[in-house]
Amino acid sequence: MRVVVVGTGYVGLVSGVCFADFGHEVVCVDTDPAKIATLRDGGVPIYEPGLETLLNANITAGRLSFTTDLGTAMQGAQAVFIAVGTPSRRGDGHADLSFVYAATEDIAAHIEDFTVVITKSTVPVGTGDEVEAILARTCDPAHFAVVSNPEFLREGAAINDFKRPDRVVVGTEDPRAQEVMRELYRPLFINETPIVFTTRRTSELIKYAGNAFLATKITFINEIADLCEAVGADVQDVARGIGLDKRIGAKFLHAGPGYGGSCFPKDTLALVKTAEDYKTDLSIVSSVIQANTDRKTAMAYKILDACGGDVSGKRLAVLGLSFKPNTDDMRDAPSLTILPFLQKKGADIMAYDPAAIDEARPLLPGVSFAPDAYVALEGAEALILITEWDQFRALNLDRVRGVMRAPLVIDLRNIYRPTEMRAQGFTYFSIGRA
Repeated sequence: MRVVVVGTGYVGLVSGVCFADFGHEVVCVDTDPAKIATLRDGGVPIYEPGLETLLNANITAGRLSFTTDLGTAMQGAQAVFIAVGTPSRRGDGHADLSFVYAATEDIAAHIEDFTVVITKSTVPVGTGDEVEAILARTCDPAHFAVVSNPEFLREGAAINDFKRPDRVVVGTEDPRAQEVMRELYRPLFINETPIVFTTRRTSELIKYAGNAFLATKITFINEIADLCEAVGADVQDVARGIGLDKRIGAKFLHAGPGYGGSCFPKDTLALVKTAEDYKTDLSIVSSVIQANTDRKTAMAYKILDACGGDVSGKRLAVLGLSFKPNTDDMRDAPSLTILPFLQKKGADIMAYDPAAIDEARPLLPGVSFAPDAYVALEGAEALILITEWDQFRALNLDRVRGVMRAPLVIDLRNIYRPTEMRAQGFTYFSIGRA
């Protein structure tokens, strides 16, 4: 099947590469000529493990190509994905759908035979209706169907998530569109992946509801972590104890400095704004948003307290800047709240991240960046662990203690065990543990 993907950001690029690896003929389209040139040369503008290798394999096989010419790309295409960004709109928090609607207008100009137009971007309920209306202004309604097909990709594990998903959600009641979608995802049938066919509006809401629920789990365990510290309990044992309950599950019950990234912050906010538009109360989700914002500031104060209430003139080493490991994504990362707070208190910060330094540099003016973890630690009066990259889980603690000026560790991801760290001579602070 010939497939067009409009937008080569995170979702569009991963989806396009994986559909090509399924055996489809895929053309990825973007308005940025420089990005298209990079992709044609086999380069990948985002950090995602395994993506560059898979991209080049499919370019070589002739299944994957890149262009700025949507008209040429759509010739003979049966499915066109809209995978452009939907950031929070400045001023009101609603999802900015201008890129989605602009892409729709461009697509409408090139539809000739029956084409399935699929919104892969995360969009509020009712967006598909507007996409359909835009297309209908130019095209014969018999020549297209609009489908919602939300993505559920975790940054750092996106290829596996695409190829071995928990489920595929397809929002359409058009039999012709359903058949095209079954053919697109046919390679997943061997894995017995559930394909959930539903109405378009239901599909749009599934994405937001899922992200809001996961954000709630993260925020819940962070609040339980605070209670654990107050009463002398261990949040990791609490999480294991409740996570073994199959009704709850263990995932997303890891205490830390709060969630960030491209999905949870904007999607929870967009969901609340949609509820406001429909005069529906989402007080739980609203509380999650506020609690997560407060969490990042609370972690900054936790570091300040661990440093004796004063970091003026102190050199602090920070390991991990991205919002999670295995990505260079800095969007709403806790580090963007924590580090400026410490700088305002007079700290001198040396930071290291395995992938996100280039993204972080313009966002964290005044922060120095090291080429590796041990250089960052030289002469530091405290080590602050913000992102749980695997390489930070097995630091040579003798070497760490040897290069630091003071053996103080503030671990916001509970990477290490308190008893072991103290036995190694460190003053050690973590989250929700005595």
